[in-house]
Amino acid sequence: VQLVESGGGEMQSGGSLRLACTASDDSFIRRHCMSWFRHAPGKERELVSTMAIDGTQYYVDSVRGRSFISKDYAVKTVFLRLNNVKPEDTGVYYCAAVRAWRCPVNKDEFDIWGQGTQVTVSS
Repeated sequence: VQLVESGGGEMQSGGSLRLACTASDDSFIRRHCMSWFRHAPGKERELVSTMAIDGTQYYVDSVRGRSFISKDYAVKTVFLRLNNVKPEDTGVYYCAAVRAWRCPVNKDEFDIWGQGTQVTVSS
């Protein structure tokens, strides 16, 4: 199975972005915990958001209230919308998955990763 991210780019503070993670397998996103991580320069890769198989969502504090994760089974895609973007949102955003009922928070527990998409936010 492959995960392919898209939707990154350069933008100014205050804008919005929508990232997409498309799976190559029809039922993949139904059977896996799906997540978004980001890797900012000089920092550890951090968990941004997860969506469990039952739809339970998690957001890291820095994006809670301005972010929304969703799934569209028809197009095998998980989306991450981020509003009011800030320079600290800059980084490479990765989609990751693990076959688990409950989503872990440790990146080492995710075993399927996309190639990443760059997001750059300028002030």
